[in-house]
Amino acid sequence: MLFTPIKPMLLHMGNNNEIVDDISWLYEIKWDGWRILLHKKYDSVEAYTRHGNNVTAKFPELHSVGKSIKEDIAIIDCEGVVLRNGLSVFDDFNYRGRLSNKDKINQATLTHPATFIAFDVLATDSNQTNKPLIERKDILKSIVEPSDNLLITPSVIGNGSNAFEITKEKGMEGIIGKRSNSVYKTNHRSKDWLKYKHFKLMDVVILGYKENPFTMIVGVNLSNGKYRPVASVEFGFKPEEKTAFREIAKQIISKVERDLIWLEPLLHCKVQYLERTASGSLRIVSFKGFDFDNVLEPTNK
Repeated sequence: MLFTPIKPMLLHMGNNNEIVDDISWLYEIKWDGWRILLHKKYDSVEAYTRHGNNVTAKFPELHSVGKSIKEDIAIIDCEGVVLRNGLSVFDDFNYRGRLSNKDKINQATLTHPATFIAFDVLATDSNQTNKPLIERKDILKSIVEPSDNLLITPSVIGNGSNAFEITKEKGMEGIIGKRSNSVYKTNHRSKDWLKYKHFKLMDVVILGYKENPFTMIVGVNLSNGKYRPVASVEFGFKPEEKTAFREIAKQIISKVERDLIWLEPLLHCKVQYLERTASGSLRIVSFKGFDFDNVLEPTNK
């Protein structure tokens, strides 16, 4: 188990209207970064992604992390993040994960310092996965001394709806609800762990689309009158919406590039998204309806 890839326990998506407020559930902040499992044995610490990739060399901060783990042997489940004013910024940690040049990695420890936020423990000198979550949380607190590079995520018993509203006000991604007595099942997606995310709506213009799979390219109007794509939308369409769209789209085609059909920027819609990246692109996007009232006359007719 130690220093070998482990597929972690995964979550299901929860319904934001069905957050349970009772003591059988524990709620945590949902941090936005990479799922990382930390393995320690004496002075050696390694980091693995949820897909089993060893990314130890990318994070010199692990030397400090090892000193914060007050146990000779441990496997700890974390979210690797870069924090900006207390908020995790996905693009910043993703940047860290892409680096391979040693000098750039060392420089990034200053400009994009990584923090590993621990929320579970799989093992110490013995396997802990069969113990209930509430006991594993106590073990985690007993073996981790928080530092700049290793923190323990805060959690509350019950009162998930309040935690959900607080994280929304603070601009966080959402919360995670877990049954207090849940055991840790590796390589398993469990309904004992549920994620509740804060989504936002945006009005966008449809710039183009392709058929296989059906995908809309949507964008925003810039101050110079040009348009910039912000997302490729694949999900959320009803069959009748696709049919109605195709009837309008064939009248406003501006050019075709292979399988991509570009349109005059005349048709608007709403999309739901989780967050905007530093470059302005939208993450985790779905279609939420056309605004046919905004359809203008095509310029080539």
